[in-house]
Amino acid sequence: MTTNEIGEKIAVARKLKNFSQAQLSEQLAVSAQAVGKWERGESMPDIMTFQRMATILGTDLNYFVRENDSVPETEPILSTIAAEEKDTPEKPDWNLSGGNWIDADFSGLHGLAEKFNGSNIEKCRFLKSDLAGLVLKGNNIRGSDFSRSDLSGCKFAHTNINQDTFIGCDFTRSSFFHSKVSDCDFSMANLTGVVSKWSHFKKVNLNGTVLYRTKFEYSQLTDNTFTGEITECSFENCDFARVIFDGAILRQCFFKNAKLKRATFVNCQVDRLTYAFMKTCKADLTDVTVTEDKK
Repeated sequence: MTTNEIGEKIAVARKLKNFSQAQLSEQLAVSAQAVGKWERGESMPDIMTFQRMATILGTDLNYFVRENDSVPETEPILSTIAAEEKDTPEKPDWNLSGGNWIDADFSGLHGLAEKFNGSNIEKCRFLKSDLAGLVLKGNNIRGSDFSRSDLSGCKFAHTNINQDTFIGCDFTRSSFFHSKVSDCDFSMANLTGVVSKWSHFKKVNLNGTVLYRTKFEYSQLTDNTFTGEITECSFENCDFARVIFDGAILRQCFFKNAKLKRATFVNCQVDRLTYAFMKTCKADLTDVTVTEDKK
């Protein structure tokens, strides 16, 4: 297919969603001019942008490249909510995917599963909400407050998370994939078992955050300060930039191919195994004390 034909398909799917070029560009974190160029066939989105756009517009990648494919009547990315107990009232079948939600109070929402995909969420409130198992794919989240919410088992994929508040949230066994988290407050949050892969954490407040068996793989950590106890965590193939471990106690932590030359360790305590991994990664161990392993 030609770029003009692909551009026409983008325009058709956008109009069926009643999105303006500006609204679509905002959710994709690109300029409205870029969307206009795509639709006129003057340029093409990259593959990651195509994936996010397919999620937002309720179609799939095949729609954009096959000549005879039309926009599906139903959105294949959505899954049904698991059946409730027979004596439990059925949850409302709300689908909030592909929306432009601004300054809304969603506190108390639950059971959304994959029905918030591809949405722009700005200055919204989710205080003390049960959002366990939520899937956010292709979302743009900015200036929203999730304090004290249950976000355990959630999946964040190809999502931008900026200037949001997650104070005291439970992220147990959640995952971040190809996502960017910047200028957010994760203080007192529980990151037990969290996996970050191909993601970027920048200027994140980690004061009092629980880091236990947390994994950072192929991720970038920028302008963050780690304090308190860090236990059985792993940092594999990570890029550190202006990261400080201040008074941290690291136990059974794994560092591999990590760029620790740009990380600073201030008055830290580590066990012998952690020390060995840090030394291999060329960390400055001047202000690091080796403690005896607990038996």
